[in-house]
Amino acid sequence: MTVLEAETADALDILQTIYGYDEFRGQQREIVETVIQGNDALVLMPTGGGKSLCYQIPALVRRGTGIIVSPLIALMQDQVDALQSLNLNAAFINSSMDAREINYTENALLSGDIDMLYVAPERLLMPGMLALLDRAQIALFAIDEAHCVSQWGHDFRKEYMGLSLLAERFPDVPRIALTATADERTRDEIANNLRLQKAAKFVSSFDRPNIKYTIGEPQNPRDALLNFLDNHHVDDAGIVYCLSRKKVEQTAEWLNKQGRVAVPYHAGLPADEREHNQKRFLREDGLIVVATIAFGMGIDKPDVRFVAHLNLPKSIEAYYQETGRAGRDGLESNAWMAYGLQDVINLRSMMAQSDADEKHKRVENHKLDSMLGLAELTGCRRQALLSYFGDTLVSPCGNCDNCINPPQTWDATDAARKALSCVYRTGQRFGVSYLVDVLLGKHSERIQRFGHDQQSTFGIGMELTSNEWRNLYRQLIAKGLLSVDVDGHGSVQLTEEARPLLRGEQPLYLRQLPKGEAKRSKSGGRSKASASISEQDQPLWEALRSLRKQLSDLAGVPAYVVFNDSTLADMIAIKPRNENEMAMVSGVGQHKLEQYGEEFLDVIRDYA
Repeated sequence: MTVLEAETADALDILQTIYGYDEFRGQQREIVETVIQGNDALVLMPTGGGKSLCYQIPALVRRGTGIIVSPLIALMQDQVDALQSLNLNAAFINSSMDAREINYTENALLSGDIDMLYVAPERLLMPGMLALLDRAQIALFAIDEAHCVSQWGHDFRKEYMGLSLLAERFPDVPRIALTATADERTRDEIANNLRLQKAAKFVSSFDRPNIKYTIGEPQNPRDALLNFLDNHHVDDAGIVYCLSRKKVEQTAEWLNKQGRVAVPYHAGLPADEREHNQKRFLREDGLIVVATIAFGMGIDKPDVRFVAHLNLPKSIEAYYQETGRAGRDGLESNAWMAYGLQDVINLRSMMAQSDADEKHKRVENHKLDSMLGLAELTGCRRQALLSYFGDTLVSPCGNCDNCINPPQTWDATDAARKALSCVYRTGQRFGVSYLVDVLLGKHSERIQRFGHDQQSTFGIGMELTSNEWRNLYRQLIAKGLLSVDVDGHGSVQLTEEARPLLRGEQPLYLRQLPKGEAKRSKSGGRSKASASISEQDQPLWEALRSLRKQLSDLAGVPAYVVFNDSTLADMIAIKPRNENEMAMVSGVGQHKLEQYGEEFLDVIRDYA
C-alpha cells in the first residue's frame, strides 16, 4: 500500500468512525487527498455540501494542528462545540477569552494537544500570533468564507486581504480556501489575493435541490409572510431578512404579536444583545430571527427550514448566500421572497449615492440588474440561478414557483407606452406614485399646481388599477427602460432602451401580477422537517426530538450538535434494534454511539 493509499484509508476510517458517514460525497475525496498530500486547494461548494470535512479530516490525518480562519466569534464557538461533541480536541483563540484562557490554549497548541484551532483573520495577523505559529507544528491553514477577500463580494472584510502572507511565511504548509458563493470574477480575486493561483480548484454544482424558491410581489408583504409561515412553517426555525434596521425591529415586534417567537438582529443593537439573540437562535427550536445582512455568515444551524426576504437583495450572490442558510441538513426547505417597486428605487438610489468609485458602481448596478432579472423571470428560477454561477441545469427544476405555477404574461405594449409617455410629459422629475395618480386622472392639488391635469396623459390609464400601474413601472425599471434618479427622491427618467417601444417599433410582454394571495391556514401546516415522516411515525419523531432537546440542554449545546434532523429521520427509517444497527444510521459516529446510542434506542424500542 502506498503512502497516499494509507492516508486515504485513514481519512475514510475517520469519516466513518468519527463522523458516522459511510462514504465521501461529490468531490470531498479528491479535495481531502489533495490537502493531505500537502497541496493547496480552492473549494467552491454549496452550503450544506460538506465543506468543513474537506479541511477537518486532513487536519486529523496530517501531523500537527489545523489552523482555521473564521470570521465570527459565534461561529467559532458553534464549530468547536460540534467538534468537541465528536470527542475531538478543538479550541479557539478570540477576544471573548481572558489572558489565562488564551495562555492555556497557546500552551496546548505548542504541546500538540489541539487537533483544530479557530482564529479570526485579525487575530491571526497579529505579530504575537504569527510568532506563536512559527513555534507550533501546523497541519494546514483553512480559510473559511474566502469570498470575504473579494472587494466585489457582498461580505468584503479587508482583514482577509492580509492572509496572503501565509504563502510567504509558511510555504510548506498547505492552504485550503473555501466558500459557498463566488462568480467567476470573485473566484479569480480569491485566487489572486490569497496567492492561490496554482492551487487545485474544485467547483461543485451550486444546486440545492432541497430548497424551493418562491419570489412574489404581494400587495401586503407582511400578511403574505404570515400566510407563508402558517401554511408551511408552523413551528420551524427560520430567518427573515429586511433591508433596514428599523424594518427589522418592526417586523420582529409584529411577528411576536402574531403569536410567533421572533428576535431582531442588526449591527445597531448592543453587542451583548446580538450575541444573546444569536445564541437563542442556535439553541432553541422554532425561533425566528429577523435580521439585516449583518446576520448569518457561516451559521452552521442545519435545521433552518426557511429563509424569507421582505426586501430585494443587492445581488444574486447575496441572495444565494442568504437562502443557502436554509436546509443545510438536506431536508425540504423554502426560500421565499416578497419585493416591490420601492425596493428597486431604494437600492438604485443607495448605489448612486454611495462613495464607491464609478467602476465599482457599475459592477454593483450590473449585479442588481441580474437580481432583478431573477425576480422578474417567467422561466425556471433554479436554471437562471445556476447559470449565473456558470452551472447548468438541463431541464426545469420542478421545485420553484415558476415551475409549479407558470406565470401568465400579457401584451403590455400599449400600457407601457402610456407609462413612458407620462414620464416624458411630466418632465421626468417625478416618482412612480405621482405618475400613477396622473394616469388615473386624480385631481390633487399638486397635479393641478404643476398643470399636469392638462397633459394628454392625464386620466388615460383607467384600464389598470393603481397597484397594476406600480407593478408595470417596476418591471419597466427592471428591464432598463426607465432609470431612477440619483437625487434620492425616486424620480424616474427614460433611457435609450425606451425609444423603440415609444416609437412602436417593438412589442413588450410582461409578467402578469397574480390575482389575490394565498389565504391564511386556520389549522396550520406541518413542519417541513416532519412532513416526510409518515403519520404513524409522528409520535416517534416528536419523542426523539424531545430526548434530543433534553440531552442538548444538559450539555449546553444546540440540539443539532447531538443529532440533526436528517439523522433522526434516518433513525425512524431504519428503526435500529441494537447498537450495531444504530451504527448504520447516517451521522452516528463511534463517540456519539457510545454517548447517546442506548438512550435513543430505548425510545425507538418503546414506539416499535
